[in-house]
Amino acid sequence: MTHDSSASPLIFGGAAPSPRAALPVLPPLALYIHIPWCVRKCPYCDFNSHTASPVLPEEEYVDALLADLDQDLHAVYGRELSSIFFGGGTPSLFSAEALGRLLKGVEQRIAFASDIEITLEANPGTFEQEKFVAYRALGINRLSIGIQSFQEEKLKALGRIHNGDEAVRAAGMARQAGFDNFNLDLMHGLPDQSLDDALNDLRQAIALKPTHLSWYQLTLEPNTVFWNQPPTLPEDDTLWDIQEAGQALLAEHGYTQYEVSAYAQPGRPARHNLNYWSFGDFIGIGAGAHGKLSHPDGRIVRTWKTRLPKDYLNPAKSFKAGEKALTNDELPFDFLMNALRLTEGVESRLYPERTGLPLESLAEGRREAEQSGLLRVEPSRLAATDRGQLFLNDLLQTFLS
Repeated sequence: MTHDSSASPLIFGGAAPSPRAALPVLPPLALYIHIPWCVRKCPYCDFNSHTASPVLPEEEYVDALLADLDQDLHAVYGRELSSIFFGGGTPSLFSAEALGRLLKGVEQRIAFASDIEITLEANPGTFEQEKFVAYRALGINRLSIGIQSFQEEKLKALGRIHNGDEAVRAAGMARQAGFDNFNLDLMHGLPDQSLDDALNDLRQAIALKPTHLSWYQLTLEPNTVFWNQPPTLPEDDTLWDIQEAGQALLAEHGYTQYEVSAYAQPGRPARHNLNYWSFGDFIGIGAGAHGKLSHPDGRIVRTWKTRLPKDYLNPAKSFKAGEKALTNDELPFDFLMNALRLTEGVESRLYPERTGLPLESLAEGRREAEQSGLLRVEPSRLAATDRGQLFLNDLLQTFLS
């Protein structure tokens, strides 16, 4: 999750700032750990990832991660972790020994919930059966596997290091290693992709029986190779056909869409991501990691860490690159920008619980959004209509003056 610290204050509903109360209860707490190295940087990727050298500085980086966490502990004293997510980069480049030392160090500092979800991102080109059995033995209980496509020409266009057969084998190896809960990442709207191409990828993914599918459209982002050298992408009509047919296919096989690009079997949504979208708290450690922490007095602070790995590992430099306490004017948009991505939204009570602001402060924007057919007329929930999900930016705009 990112936050633009340079954004101008957002004035909500045109009204004077509402008084903010102390938070009655702190939200669930998660931990995001960023491991920034990849075998190769993909041309569409705008994440903070860097091509790995032949030998990764595992020991030094784990030491730095734990030291980074130590500096955030004062803000989470007495709380427990409901989930941990290893993101990247490609975290599965790290050995089980390194990740084991890191997890042990984290648990010595913060209690783990008895049912903690621990997710590791992995790419098919990094799968080794023995390594993944060892990951499972550490307590990592969920994998997120970056497939993107099963088709050779599409994988080459995306700069992926694996082929379609390796993608299929990765899912089988995950299951053999003891992971009964895993996500497959799959893209659509790929260069020169037809409707049949996209649906064939989706059918192949469904055949592997993941508990969760992240199925999202390729977008061209600034500071990427694709931004500077754009490939030929499908026409809008084709993209719309892919979206409609793909959603129907997923529903037919029991995958419920619970977020803009997330589909899960019953009881298997990603708890870590649900926590982001419902305005929960998360510590972010690692190069370029972002965090958001609530305090009992009502302060809500977003943080971001030093971005370049060489700077993050430099003892002369600070781990923290910056922080920002959210103002009353910024909080409503920040909350809704996440919550309204969920197809069922959130219970209305979460708004005052997680922001300290009265629900009435949403009244003006809520009325306008309901009248526009973008927000459900449902007092106990804040949830977009089907149309509101399609035009999420327009929906959010109704809450800004």
